[in-house]
Amino acid sequence: MADDTQDFRDNDLGTSPSRIDDPRIRHEVSRAMVWVGIVGAAVLAVWIARPLLVIFGAMVFASMIEGGARLLARVLPIARVWRVAIVLAGTLAFLVWLGYFAGSTISQEAAQFPAIIERQINELFAWARTQGFAIEEARLQNYLGNIGSGISTVTRALGGILGGAATILLILVIGIYVAVDPQLYERGVAWMMPREHRDRFYVTASKMGSTMRRLMAGRLLGMVVEAVFTYIMLAWVAPLIGIGAVPMAALLAILTGLLAFVPNLGAIISGALMMLVGFSGGVEMGIYTIAVYFFVQNFDGYVVIPMIAKKTVDLAPALVLAFQLIMGILFGILGLFLADPLLAMIKVALERRAERTNGEKRGKEAVNGT
Repeated sequence: MADDTQDFRDNDLGTSPSRIDDPRIRHEVSRAMVWVGIVGAAVLAVWIARPLLVIFGAMVFASMIEGGARLLARVLPIARVWRVAIVLAGTLAFLVWLGYFAGSTISQEAAQFPAIIERQINELFAWARTQGFAIEEARLQNYLGNIGSGISTVTRALGGILGGAATILLILVIGIYVAVDPQLYERGVAWMMPREHRDRFYVTASKMGSTMRRLMAGRLLGMVVEAVFTYIMLAWVAPLIGIGAVPMAALLAILTGLLAFVPNLGAIISGALMMLVGFSGGVEMGIYTIAVYFFVQNFDGYVVIPMIAKKTVDLAPALVLAFQLIMGILFGILGLFLADPLLAMIKVALERRAERTNGEKRGKEAVNGT
């Protein structure tokens, strides 16, 4: 039986019916398969875009932990695991303080916040009618209905993000694992690449990591500065100059700090909320809140950010805003939050690509010149 099988294998079966003899056709089929692979990869990327965005969010969270651990390494020469644990413990302690000690005051202010905003919008439309703008009552109700629909849409989006415990848990867990031992995952990605490309990958990954840490450090510092300055100006400075404390100063300060994570759009939203609340206490208070808004934003934009973030990630504001709008439409609140870090990583990758291309071009010119 074994001899019969061997004889069968030794027989020449001839050309396979699936073989393409014409080299031109084989070339075209190969090109077609490449395009099919590209299209399939694009479709797959769109299909798993949200999971990939969650993974990228974990990388952003890991970079923030990494930044804190590197700062601690300058004063605490202890193992990396312990430094990461200290950073996580400090973050948890801050969240606990924010929830238990500031939660009661903020919740009371937050309950009054929608009523103040609605009253100010009604007063704004009434003032517009006195200035000669023809705003009919039915049209006004339609506008308010659209605004309410938009607010409810944002609320549902926020509720979906905040209620997605599994997504948040995945971001935290993956981010912690990566922060504890990032070299393990870096080596794993490099292992899947061709040997001749690994050195380039390590350099690019190192530059991306450094850029991400500096970007997040600047973002976190900007959030803290904006929140602290806003609270000081609204709660302490305003009474000293005779205007009186601005209502809900603590809530406005926290919202300003949180929205500072989203550049450009966050500043516009926080400024609008601050001015609406300010004008509820009078014209003088409203003008003062406008001055506070411009002071805080200019100090953060021209002092804090240039010192840390813009020196490393010099992104055009219009480009950042456009990318935020695209990411917000495609992926909601999570895409809006991660638009700026993702754009920074794309820029680093393109810069590295340009450096390699220029280096190869100069090398070829040097060879041809010799």
